Amino acid sequence: MTTTTLPTRTHLTVAPAVPTAEEDLVPRPPVVDIVIPVHNEQATLERSVLRLYAHLRAVLPYAFRITIADNASTDMTWEIAARWEREVPEVRAVRLSAKGRGRALSTVWAASDAAVLAYMDADLSTDLAAVLPLLAPLLSGHSDLAIGSRLGHGSRVVRGPKRELISRAYNLIVRTSLGAGFSDAQCGFKAIRADAAAELLPLVEDPEWFFDTELLVLAERSGMRIHEVPVDWVDDPSSSVDILDTALKDLAGIWRLGRGLSSGRIPLGTLRDAPLAEEASGSPRGIVSQLGHFALIGVASTLAYAALYWLLRSGLSAQWANAVALMVTAIANTAANRWFTFRVRGRRDRLRHQAQGLLVFGIGWAVTAGALWALGAIAPDANRPAELVVLTAANIVATLIRFLLYRAWVFADRLGVRSSRNSHAVPAAPATEVSR
Repeated sequence: MTTTTLPTRTHLTVAPAVPTAEEDLVPRPPVVDIVIPVHNEQATLERSVLRLYAHLRAVLPYAFRITIADNASTDMTWEIAARWEREVPEVRAVRLSAKGRGRALSTVWAASDAAVLAYMDADLSTDLAAVLPLLAPLLSGHSDLAIGSRLGHGSRVVRGPKRELISRAYNLIVRTSLGAGFSDAQCGFKAIRADAAAELLPLVEDPEWFFDTELLVLAERSGMRIHEVPVDWVDDPSSSVDILDTALKDLAGIWRLGRGLSSGRIPLGTLRDAPLAEEASGSPRGIVSQLGHFALIGVASTLAYAALYWLLRSGLSAQWANAVALMVTAIANTAANRWFTFRVRGRRDRLRHQAQGLLVFGIGWAVTAGALWALGAIAPDANRPAELVVLTAANIVATLIRFLLYRAWVFADRLGVRSSRNSHAVPAAPATEVSR
């Protein structure tokens, strides 16, 4: 194995307010602990740690630690990690007997003595220029978590169309099914304050790739503030991640988490501050409960639409009767779902929700109008009952689209409370004298 000579480390001379001999002898915990979870990464680990170490020494004004978390590697990964730990005081190596990124992060973060905990993938696909923007809102006390986003405005991403499509589809599913407000759940570039981690980690169940999504959803639902950083990201074509297996496990995780939130099995109430707990009585229901209420309202709306269409059809053409019936029921449907399904109370944003609901109605109108046009093309002499059957089927499709848009857009601001918690800011960086 090729051996890389480790660089001479940076020595930080920190002048305490009242220097004492005892203080000089007591090692201080790092302010930031960055974890690199690895499994059989002997080909890239040394180069990645060397690059990250050099970058942190150059830009970070706080004491830091790099923790290499080996997930049951069977190659030379552990030997490389152990050598770094022996030769560089700012590097620690931890070995776990079982695989799983979530398991590694949960184990290392729970045992860390740092004020801010972070992690990044071993291939360092994310440009390290984003490290300081990631850590800054946590060090200042402004936010509880910070995540790199490959899908946000300002990000620059290089990857194939297959991975791009999968990533966007997954995040759309997370947003629509779990009501997430963040844009990128699985970018391997995240940080969290230690006090927030202490509250959330006991509630996170997934030991693998879904760990990130579960952590973020629970944080958002409990009122913690999440800061997003647009990143430059280059895909690693040699990644060994099984996309199909990971996707299936992620979908299972979404279902489990959604059920846990809707049933109240996950005790989020223990994490909320008093102002947020006061608002919880009007907080949105979970996905299962929402689907139930939405379905009941949908059945009522469909029956009302059918009756109204039947009456209007006597004096109007099929297209005009459809448009008017949809318009009337759309306004009532939006108001009912606003109140019963998504539990939005009061007059605030009511007009905006109705305006967005009308835009959603436009999509429903396009679906039903298209169905009527197709029926006319196939069967020009179709009678009114046939029209109603086709329109009912088209309305079912439009209803599914409406539910997704309600969750992802119209009422998205009510699905994850984003209030900032009162947190203690990490003290400003002390004056340091850096010598190499």
